Amino acid sequence: MAALRSCGAFCLYLFVLHFVSSESQSVFRGESFRRKLSVELNPGRPGPPSPGGDLLHVRAVGLNDTLHFLFCSQGAPTLLLVHTNSSSSTVEVDWPQFLMRNVSGSLRVEPERSILQSNAIVFSRLLEYDDVNDTAKATSDLFPPYDLQDFTWAPLNLSGASALLCGAAATFDNGSLCLKLTVFDSEGRDQMLPRLLHSANSSQLEVWLDGLLPRASRSRFLLELQAVGGAYPLSRVEVRRSIDDEFTPTIFKVLQWLPPLNRTSQGSVFLQWKPVSYRRSPPSVEEGSPTRSSLPRPQRGEEAFSALITAFYAEPETFGINVSFGISGEPFYGRSRFLSWTVLLGVGTPPMDSFSSLPNVSHLSLTCVLSPFRTVLLGVGTPPMDSFSSLLHVSPHSLTCFLSP
Repeated sequence: MAALRSCGAFCLYLFVLHFVSSESQSVFRGESFRRKLSVELNPGRPGPPSPGGDLLHVRAVGLNDTLHFLFCSQGAPTLLLVHTNSSSSTVEVDWPQFLMRNVSGSLRVEPERSILQSNAIVFSRLLEYDDVNDTAKATSDLFPPYDLQDFTWAPLNLSGASALLCGAAATFDNGSLCLKLTVFDSEGRDQMLPRLLHSANSSQLEVWLDGLLPRASRSRFLLELQAVGGAYPLSRVEVRRSIDDEFTPTIFKVLQWLPPLNRTSQGSVFLQWKPVSYRRSPPSVEEGSPTRSSLPRPQRGEEAFSALITAFYAEPETFGINVSFGISGEPFYGRSRFLSWTVLLGVGTPPMDSFSSLPNVSHLSLTCVLSPFRTVLLGVGTPPMDSFSSLLHVSPHSLTCFLSP
């Protein structure tokens, strides 16, 4: 009987664990929740397009809050997310001052008292190094960096709530660097690898380098990002592990760039990605390549120039990380002359895959058999038939538990 009670308790624990995970995931996803999106290029600017780059404003209105996504190519490409507790908050731009690129306060979110959080991601530099010994470690073999603030950027190409930005450095012999922003109105998942899960509180940025002639036959690349914020800057990277690689095969980690631990809340801004890049387009599992990330460090005095950051923040704090592409033994950039990487920028609890995301799950049951006399069955939904997707053996008491969706 003691073994039977242990069996029941263990099965109940697994059952409750799954149920809580499933319910919390369902609540987070909010399948019925949808934001109303509106898109405006160079908001409020009369006359011709802005010289030197564009400013895109995507307004995502909820029941009692608004997410303002601002994407700017004046200087280093920057995505700013401002979360307000008002469904009527607006963005105001003083264009003469904004175009001067040195006036704080020339871009405001009104009413200012409605702002809950604001953080920005700046794509600051592209770094190339000659990996002579195939270590995939950038040491002293770095070439002069490509500063993205000095790129020539084409006008934004809009398609619904997506915007494509492509540019090149004056020293590029060929090729381009592109960023594609997509803002979401509801929960879902991208159909292209790495198939990141998103919510109505997030946006996605795809970054790719295409056709650039490398400066060495063994070139590899790093991308430098800077996180800019006011009271709660993104200053730490958290690694979350999973046993489920259904949507991104062979990848069992998710990385999240977050505010300080004592400042993290359900309303915090986050940057999230899976540690994988791709050497071909469209991406495939075979052409996947691991990425590695440095620890965030303060960037005081090393901030990239961004007209959007200058216009919105008075005294921001900045942290930077490097994301490196490829590991030892893998092909160098020159083989395909292509690499891509995808990240999410959002607010609230970062999306996470769970067993509840498996398709066609209408019930869950646990069957525990204490050989040869006792059977315990726990379940919800339609009772299972004869097939079991998971089998767990517990010894030495001849206890067998079946987990069946």
